[in-house]
Amino acid sequence: MRAVLPLLALCVAFAAAPAVAQAPSSAATRVVLADASRVPTRSTVIDGANWRCQGQTCTASGGADQPAPRACRRVAARLGPVTEFSWKGTTLSAEQLAVCNA
Repeated sequence: MRAVLPLLALCVAFAAAPAVAQAPSSAATRVVLADASRVPTRSTVIDGANWRCQGQTCTASGGADQPAPRACRRVAARLGPVTEFSWKGTTLSAEQLAVCNA
């Protein structure tokens, strides 16, 4: 019985780890589009990130490892100007958004 308890605890830890590791990425990667007419009706993949929109707010899962300003420029090139942008936990400032939308 003593040997089973540590093994059971280890199994529970491994089962919970992926959910904990994946939870922040979708919440930390989002964009608000300036133009409602440019909002995609289906999920859109940009640089490996799967963007899904509800209203003018889109969230993404996955995606290439790249700086947030570059990711913003790539999204704006496909979906139009953005008013807010966060990429894997990094939120762009007003100045960075202006460069992104240029």
